[in-house]
Amino acid sequence: MSQPPAEQATNKSVLPTRQTNGGHSPAALETTNPVDIYRSHISELLSPVAEKPAKDIYDRLAWTQTFDKGDLGLAVPSLRVPPKEASAKAAEWGANFPTSDLVEKPVVSGTFLQFFFKPQPLTKLVIRSILQKKKLYGTNPKLGLRDESDPSKGKKRIIVEFSSPNIAKPFHAGHLRSTIIGGFLANLYEAAGWDVIRMNYLGDWGRQFGLLAEAYQMYGSEEKLQTDPIGHLFDIYVEINKISKPEEDDIKAKKDELEQAEKGGKDTASIEKEIESLERKSVNEKARQYFKRMEDGDEDALAIWKRFRDLSIERYKKTYSRLNIHYDYYSGESLVERERMERAAKQLEEKGVSEDSKGAVIVDLTKDPKTKKLGKALVRKRDGSSLYLTRDIGEAVKRYELYSFDKMLYVAASQQDQHFAQLFKILELMGHQDIAQKVQHINFGMVQGMSTRKGTVKFLDDILRDVGEKMHEVMQKNETKYQQVDDPEQTADTLGITAVMVQDMTGKRINNYEFSLERMTSFEGDTGPYLQYAHARLCSITRKAGLTAEDLETADLSLLQESHAVNLVRALASWPDVVQNTLKTQEPVTVLAYLFKMTHMLSSSYDVLKVVGSEPEVKKARMALYEAARQVLNNGMKLLGLNPVERSVHNGPGHIIIAFQQLFGAFLEGWISRRHAEESNTSVRPVTQMVKWIGVR
Repeated sequence: MSQPPAEQATNKSVLPTRQTNGGHSPAALETTNPVDIYRSHISELLSPVAEKPAKDIYDRLAWTQTFDKGDLGLAVPSLRVPPKEASAKAAEWGANFPTSDLVEKPVVSGTFLQFFFKPQPLTKLVIRSILQKKKLYGTNPKLGLRDESDPSKGKKRIIVEFSSPNIAKPFHAGHLRSTIIGGFLANLYEAAGWDVIRMNYLGDWGRQFGLLAEAYQMYGSEEKLQTDPIGHLFDIYVEINKISKPEEDDIKAKKDELEQAEKGGKDTASIEKEIESLERKSVNEKARQYFKRMEDGDEDALAIWKRFRDLSIERYKKTYSRLNIHYDYYSGESLVERERMERAAKQLEEKGVSEDSKGAVIVDLTKDPKTKKLGKALVRKRDGSSLYLTRDIGEAVKRYELYSFDKMLYVAASQQDQHFAQLFKILELMGHQDIAQKVQHINFGMVQGMSTRKGTVKFLDDILRDVGEKMHEVMQKNETKYQQVDDPEQTADTLGITAVMVQDMTGKRINNYEFSLERMTSFEGDTGPYLQYAHARLCSITRKAGLTAEDLETADLSLLQESHAVNLVRALASWPDVVQNTLKTQEPVTVLAYLFKMTHMLSSSYDVLKVVGSEPEVKKARMALYEAARQVLNNGMKLLGLNPVERSVHNGPGHIIIAFQQLFGAFLEGWISRRHAEESNTSVRPVTQMVKWIGVR
């Protein structure tokens, strides 16, 4: 079971609270989000002016997309003000808003009030908060409490089921997306204080394991099984299918012949004997018999299956660790007891939900107009064997009994939308409304054009290897700088993994995207390597500054008066809100877009806010700002599941910085042109200073 995150320190506001017509401000004096102090302050000041409860105002103060719209905005109509009166009320409230030490007089824009925070108190509050909380800045453990007013009632519990590959089959694009998105969501809910259970539900049961056992007897290699269990099992599975496929084709052809003979009234005895003989001798029949032994609990059959499963899991663990992914439980179809599935089938029958259909058992969801689109769900085959849906029903009930979860997420491709819609509806019809209300399918679009350099079969190791090799090729284009990299393979691997993950998270989950090695390893646009570059550069600035943590704690932050510094602080202040908003969107791109926006602001600040060579007190203040920015970038990257690279103090010039230096050289001209175009539209300065820093030009 995952361990609960450490309780974070709280930030105590020094603001007095005033009684208003709405009672005390909903924001307590203890908060994990600096902006909540401003929400509390604004709502208390505006409440008597607007004659609206402070809590209502607090709840409707929203963060803005661009700084020219303020730090917080309030839509006057959202406070139940009639549309015809909204503009007048906005003007009236803006004019009568009291003087404040924390916020400027609100700017009235039609029916909106825009609140701008005063720079000095915000800078001190935000930077001090980040330097104090470090990796906990942005997290809010209160969100995960069952009852915020009574922490003793414990945390809410969530199960995140993700990745879920099929043993002996390719780790396809859908599994990759599920792994990346699921790992991120698990991190996100952990940051919000939930008790998170990470679960991998393996495809580890079925007739294919009988086929695998037969294949291992024919083609298996103990050495290859130990070295690469996943790849070897797949290879022998492919080999035995070369035998079984023609056999099945022959049987099908004979059955077609039988059907025609029956229609023509001919004698079919000889054809039936041929079919019986073909089926009896077929590899698939041997596989069926083997799997029957497994289902009946045969120890020898189960021992081989368990060995395949255990070796595969051990290999998966090593690969997942490269993506900063871990699991609390490796579950699987094999662990759903037959008794549970039989119990589920009985419940469906007793409640009149299921019905017979030519010997099979179905749930006809077309009878209800509200669920007509869900079609007819098959829950048991004619031969009495269970299906994936049946096992999912039994597994969902089992998990609820074992873990008493408050929420469960299934991270799977949009191709399974109907499957999960059927599952949730059937759970409800069975009387498990408590479960049906707590489960959610987190869907996503498909990855197109993903194949290895050697073929179309794709395992996770192959994906990461290909991207790492591509990065390595780029690094080798500059032989001089390549020779200075201490561990080029590891550097390429780290950058490659970041490239894969960031490309996957760049758009909304539901969007399809083209898997492109060229694009993901490029610096023409916002990519994973660019985020790593931004973090590595901040680490380098820290090293060159030579200041201690105590120096930063005593810095005079009132010296940070430049617009670049003020706007960067405003961006850092919004990070906790970004995390909280991501809980609503459940989209990695919400975090990623923020990080790219913040790093663009950083790149435009370096020429203006120089650290080395500045006056001692100015140097300390600016370094405190950059350290706060590095901490937020680090927190954001780790939330996404990335591993931020840092420059080593003991390795001379530092291998990561050198790697970035020569990586930029290959693509720099096009990248600069694009950045100039982008930044001219976002008030971010050009990146000439970055070019100077990395020493390419």
